[in-house]
Amino acid sequence: MDEVVSQILEKQVLSAAKAVEDKLDEEIAALDHLDPDDIEALRERRIQQMRRAAERRAKWRALRHGEYTEVPEKEFFSAAKASERLVCHFYRDNWPCKVVDKHLSILAKQHVETRFVKVHAEKAPFLTEKLRIVVLPTLAIVKNAKVEDYVVGFDELGGKDDFSTEDLEERLAKSQVILDGEGSAYAAKQAAATKRSVRQSDTGNSSDSE
Repeated sequence: MDEVVSQILEKQVLSAAKAVEDKLDEEIAALDHLDPDDIEALRERRIQQMRRAAERRAKWRALRHGEYTEVPEKEFFSAAKASERLVCHFYRDNWPCKVVDKHLSILAKQHVETRFVKVHAEKAPFLTEKLRIVVLPTLAIVKNAKVEDYVVGFDELGGKDDFSTEDLEERLAKSQVILDGEGSAYAAKQAAATKRSVRQSDTGNSSDSE
């Protein structure tokens, strides 16, 4: 079993490395056609992008993105207003909710663009009634301070508690409450699928022109 897991991880690492290598090759090829002024403008633009990204990440960290934290009922609305994207787990102390806790703890670290919190449903009667929370666990998906979607129980995750973090990640991605993330298996799979699609398109075009 350990050997199989090691082989899978090795393939994922090699795939990610190949994607980075291909991206660098594309950038190098593009640079070959630029004059010094273009290169300097590109460098300056890249520096500005990196600076904005660093500022954005610092803001997220200040709002406790990258963590999976519990918030009391009265802090839910301020948290929803402060963060553009938020996933809130309404839970009670039972096994299904602990399963969700495990996966959200992982996703919180991978998706710092989104805040992940949990609220004890039995200690938040006003909030659970307002948001019509009945089944636990329920994930409320909040974007721009509005609840736009819910993941109720495990029905959308295979109906059992043995779903993977990637399964939950894919479901959240469908609601666009998470973006690419860092070290995300789902994001890596999506990137690989996009690349295969582009390659197949190029192959098809070549065949048509022959």
